[in-house]
Amino acid sequence: MDGFRGPGASRDPGLERTGVALDEYADPPMMVPEVDAVTGAVARLVGVEGDDVREAGAYTVLQGLLDGTPAAVAVMSPSLRYLYVNPALARMNGVSAEEHLGRSIGEVLPEVDAKDDILRAVLSDGVAREATSTGITHAGPPGRRWWHGAYHRLEHEGVVVGLAGVILEVSESRRTQMELDAARRRLAFLDAAATRVGTTLDLVETCEELAELFVAELGDVAAVDVFAVEGANGTPHAPEDMVRMWRAALSHRPGMAEQAAILRRPGENVDYQQGSMVPRALSERSPVVVNRASDEELAREVSSPDRLAVFRSVGLHSVVALPLVARGSAIGMVTLARHGAVPAFSTEDVVLARDLARRGAISVDNARRYAHEHDIALALQHALLAAPDAPHPDIELASRYRPAGSSVEVGGDWYDAVALSGGRTLLAVGDVMGHGVQAAVEMSQFRALLRVQARSDLEPHEILAAVDRTSTKAGIERVASCLLVLVDPDAGTVTFASAGHLPPLLVGPGDAAELVDVPVGPPLGTGFGGYTSVRRRSQPERVLVMYTDGLVERRGEDIGESLQRLTHVGLNAETPLVRLVDTLIARMITDKPEDDIAVLAARQHPPGEAAGPVAGR
Repeated sequence: MDGFRGPGASRDPGLERTGVALDEYADPPMMVPEVDAVTGAVARLVGVEGDDVREAGAYTVLQGLLDGTPAAVAVMSPSLRYLYVNPALARMNGVSAEEHLGRSIGEVLPEVDAKDDILRAVLSDGVAREATSTGITHAGPPGRRWWHGAYHRLEHEGVVVGLAGVILEVSESRRTQMELDAARRRLAFLDAAATRVGTTLDLVETCEELAELFVAELGDVAAVDVFAVEGANGTPHAPEDMVRMWRAALSHRPGMAEQAAILRRPGENVDYQQGSMVPRALSERSPVVVNRASDEELAREVSSPDRLAVFRSVGLHSVVALPLVARGSAIGMVTLARHGAVPAFSTEDVVLARDLARRGAISVDNARRYAHEHDIALALQHALLAAPDAPHPDIELASRYRPAGSSVEVGGDWYDAVALSGGRTLLAVGDVMGHGVQAAVEMSQFRALLRVQARSDLEPHEILAAVDRTSTKAGIERVASCLLVLVDPDAGTVTFASAGHLPPLLVGPGDAAELVDVPVGPPLGTGFGGYTSVRRRSQPERVLVMYTDGLVERRGEDIGESLQRLTHVGLNAETPLVRLVDTLIARMITDKPEDDIAVLAARQHPPGEAAGPVAGR
């Protein structure tokens, strides 16, 4: 057997071929009886007993078994030096059998973690063990490999004479397992992104969530930039040789606040030099990686050469620029960096970061689109609701409009007041179904139709019927609820009509308050008609409050209970009207409103007593 000697060099065909005497490599040098002990121990491992081991046939069987098996087999001395390796192990290591003999694993394979501690434990207590080792050998293919070995102590007549190991390469299965683990990690990571990024439609919050997730999983510092709107709000235009972005978020690991503080802060513009990694990543729509770059290389890749000293001062050494691309357009950038002793970015890291950037880009784009539409809708509503038209002098008004907040789009709530002939004033509050720019646009259409019909000297229910018919013919797609109140000081009456709207509130002196029972017809835009007016005597000592459903409706609460809460808010009709409206909203809304809120309050003054000015939003 190659590299293995029986009792006497002349009787070992393998040693005759290699010219290697086994006792030359023993540590300390092994005498022939000790070599016989190793031979006998190995022979017993394969079922050859006693004196039969010295028979030529037994040697042939043993040699054929060890030389022919695809498993790598080694016999080592008590000092863990090779006494024998079979051809499979020689091929695995890329080193001939002769070159192994007398040398330790580390001397033959310096880039392999041989688990010497486990081998010594087997020699020490005689308990067989298995171990997985990894490293790089002299044989192909190139790259890291893995092996799994079983180790057994060899003894002869109670004396420890060495160690036998049977080793199988498991590189393929280990790589497959690593790929599966990486896939699981990637899926878990992306699943976390789906639940942790884009929880609101607020652009800054979404970018902050994305930066925090990048730091939690992949880096030490993460910045999220979006394209700046040049020239807007006084923002200067970027130089021609720069790409300007707006820093929306910056996140870092705990303990790095001081380092992160010298980077561009959220809310600032960042100009990137042409040819640097960020413009290249945006142009190529692909990650750009700079690992352990030299000063000269990093100066070309950062936003501008003068920022190199900043990067180095905080110990940043590796950077990945990840474009945020959504719906075919580049909308922003994630810059991820590592510092100090943290390893550079691996290929797996970059793949995972790229996948997260793709997922996060959708949430960021949704927030950008929402912010744009929200601003338009809010501006439209503010323009329309700056103040209702001036009523007659004997009517005092106060109004408030409050959007639901960043997580809900602007809706179609509105209020209005129209001065009519004969000293009458028509008050209106309405709510178009849905949210967004289209709802705001159709709200303006309903409001315009009401104004036109109001000047026809119709009763409130007739106005609603006319608007319902006209809106249906005009093709307005959404329906709207609406409450009309016609105040006629000369007649001393107040007339109510409702198209699917909540009842108004009458606030009296002290803390008395009641809901007005108004017959409810179908919403406007359905084409059903069927509206009814109800007339009551006017009560100048009371305040009339009209509102949209955002003031009272709560998820999980019956609308009847919500309306009862409204009657117990504790308002006083003698309170200044603006303060009364603010108090009402503050007491009814204790958290972010779930829907837009529009409130219109009116107080009638006795004849000859001038009303105060109209109080707008």
